[in-house]
Amino acid sequence: MQAITRDTYGEADVLELRDIATPEPAADEVVVQVRAAGVDRGVWHLMAGLPYPVRLAGYGVRAPKDPVIGMDVAGVVTSVGANVTRFTPGDEVYGFGIGTYAEYARALERKLAPKPANLTFEQAAAAPVSGLTALQAVRDHGEVSSGQRVLIIGASGGVGSYAVQLAKAFGGHVTAVCSAAKADFVRTLGADKVLDYRQDDFVASGPYDVIIDIGGNSTLGRLRQALTKKGTLVITGGETGGRWLGGYDRQLRAVFLSSFVGQRLRTFVNSENHVDLLALTDLIEAGKVTPAVDRSFPLAEAPQAIRYLLDGQVRGKAVINIK
Repeated sequence: MQAITRDTYGEADVLELRDIATPEPAADEVVVQVRAAGVDRGVWHLMAGLPYPVRLAGYGVRAPKDPVIGMDVAGVVTSVGANVTRFTPGDEVYGFGIGTYAEYARALERKLAPKPANLTFEQAAAAPVSGLTALQAVRDHGEVSSGQRVLIIGASGGVGSYAVQLAKAFGGHVTAVCSAAKADFVRTLGADKVLDYRQDDFVASGPYDVIIDIGGNSTLGRLRQALTKKGTLVITGGETGGRWLGGYDRQLRAVFLSSFVGQRLRTFVNSENHVDLLALTDLIEAGKVTPAVDRSFPLAEAPQAIRYLLDGQVRGKAVINIK
């Protein structure tokens, strides 16, 4: 099969399209014929091996253990492991795979769900990583409920485009922060108000009951100023490019400070599981959430897709389309 691979950590120029062996499933895995795969910052982190703690998380210290990149997947099951009970060959699925920038990829059964009936494979591939991160940020950690004022910083990207829709679905009044060039796009997602991050001061427009900070680098002090006294801040992103912590020091400081103040300051690591995928499916099939696919790239152009993401051009998600 063809796959996008690399032998070393680095930027997109380390990637090569190669012919490699088709994978076989372990007992708790399935093999999926990949129809589409999502492009997100997590792919870049694993490709670049940055920040360095990523390498210590089991991906390889000096060189990547798995040469194929990619996590989001949508496709058709072709074979199943001995212990798999939820899927059979021919099932259309979406979720989290292992090395999905390829014609075939392995995936753990517990990280897959049936593809939403009303989505194309491209749309489905744009949902798992970003959609579940947003769902867990808005529902589980932000605990957004009807009538709350919600601020979403970084609203035009992959996670942000889902967070806006989910906060509206749960009854929030949503103010979104993005660039002026993407304001119209964010309005189509349902935002009640849009702020230009270059011109508008989100603190002055507050206070907010919940802040979901996805793409910002605002200080904790400014974020807390924009919160009500008992408000909730959920930091899911905001990167500085540092090679050791890459901006995650802000999340760590928030968790520490939360014990000493009335506001709830939270962060989390996305949980990849089929239960939340099924919950996301229900929202998608009910018409409350729709994946926003900006552009699709053929498999051979995966390096260009990653550069497109890093250049900040994406509205919603970019995807790799594998025929």
